Amino acid sequence: MSRHRAPRIPLPRAARRVSRRIRHLFRREHKRAVKRATMRDCCRRCVYCGAPLALDFATIDHVFPLAHGGDQSPGNLVVACAPCNRLKGDMLPQEFFMRYPHAGQNFLAYARVVHRALKRGAKRAVSLALAA
Repeated sequence: MSRHRAPRIPLPRAARRVSRRIRHLFRREHKRAVKRATMRDCCRRCVYCGAPLALDFATIDHVFPLAHGGDQSPGNLVVACAPCNRLKGDMLPQEFFMRYPHAGQNFLAYARVVHRALKRGAKRAVSLALAA
């Protein structure tokens, strides 16, 4: 049996560029929408230091880092100021909250739409850090 494949018809260069521009604009608008929604979910504050944030100065942080197998789901995204985001880097949440228990307390107060397992781990790490 032979398989028939439909012949590929190359698009003209101008059509390719237009579609790339549209894709790029869509990605940018999607990222802005995700950032606005995350800002709303985190009370427009940095979840690690509690400082009020403007949309221009806020950064999106992955609670469970992508480098350790985290994902892009809304339950893994929070808003942080740039210094706190750099301080956390690619540390796991429990490791970060053990080092900085005040960040964990703020996280529990301001991160409202985070996965339940991440909140449980943060609560456990903060209580262990404060007990020591």
